[in-house]
Amino acid sequence: MEHVPVLIGFDEFDGMFETFEHTAWRLETRRAYRSDEETETYQRFTQGRDAEYDLNDPWCASRREQAALGKRFERVRIVDNPPTPGQLYLLDGARRNAAVGEDIRNLWRSDAERLRLPSEDFWLFDSRVVALLHFDDADRMTGVELITDPVKVVRYCQVRDAAWHHAIPHEEFAGRVASAG
Repeated sequence: MEHVPVLIGFDEFDGMFETFEHTAWRLETRRAYRSDEETETYQRFTQGRDAEYDLNDPWCASRREQAALGKRFERVRIVDNPPTPGQLYLLDGARRNAAVGEDIRNLWRSDAERLRLPSEDFWLFDSRVVALLHFDDADRMTGVELITDPVKVVRYCQVRDAAWHHAIPHEEFAGRVASAG
């Protein structure tokens, strides 16, 4: 039987960040994200200025509200050596994420390859639902595919466990990148 992907709209995807019960975990594998590159914070950062993150914007407020309810947000970001401009921006932005309750870690791409982690970006909600993110060649997110098959979800849980175990907390990782630069 042919697999037919279950695609959801961006509004439904955004709603998942309000309705999950315990954990929202992400693996970020891309070298750049168009959505970041189109922001004023990215432009300031790439010009060598302070990105001036707004910790009171709706995204930050939502993360704080969910964290206050005891929900966890965690991410592992795969980073090239040397990091791309987009990866350096995300490394800087991790302080914003941490300020609103996220736990972010980083993993060198060579380590991710050694661990045979997938090259796809995804969110794992409550260890039950995977939101597989689809991107075009211009690094724009084009769709979200839901995966709920328990056998497939367990594989993503294994990816999470391996990535999290080997990843380095963002502050320590940022220090290593700064000292190497």
